[in-house]
Amino acid sequence: MSTHTLPSTSGGTENPLDLAIQIIALLTCTNQTLAVAESLTAGSLMAALTSAPGASAVFRGGVVSYTTELKQHLLHVDGALIAREGAVHPDVAAQMAEGVRRRTTVAGAETTTWGVGTTGVAGPDEQDGKPPGTVYIGVAGPEGARSWGPFRFPGDREMVREAAVGEALARLREVLVERRG
Repeated sequence: MSTHTLPSTSGGTENPLDLAIQIIALLTCTNQTLAVAESLTAGSLMAALTSAPGASAVFRGGVVSYTTELKQHLLHVDGALIAREGAVHPDVAAQMAEGVRRRTTVAGAETTTWGVGTTGVAGPDEQDGKPPGTVYIGVAGPEGARSWGPFRFPGDREMVREAAVGEALARLREVLVERRG
């Protein structure tokens, strides 16, 4: 699995539902599937994606792995990585994305095409030496995984989570459009 940390390029404030609708349409027209692994977003990304009409045809499910132990045991995030860097790290986001991609593939089914992982600090306190508002997004697909961040989103817990969901949707759409191109 190849992991690359890339800078943010979205900078926009697109509506999460509009992004989700575009993502579901892109997945549907290419017969691809999606799963999500969330930490700081605590299910908000899954909720945004499944708000789009037609989501049930392409969305496989997800895992809310709020604790480090669940990231390791459910998603197979490398324990040595977490011990060395903490759970708020670009490689953790990428491994979460790859882990959920594998975990949502069931016997007899094709491998889930895409996985998305979110990890970060919503606040109010720092975690692993990272300040509130620090977020990493990972996307895994057939060619490997990549990650973006660190993002430094301002505001309270809810504002950070909303910004993380928007950024995750924007990154996923970017990857899907890139791949389709």
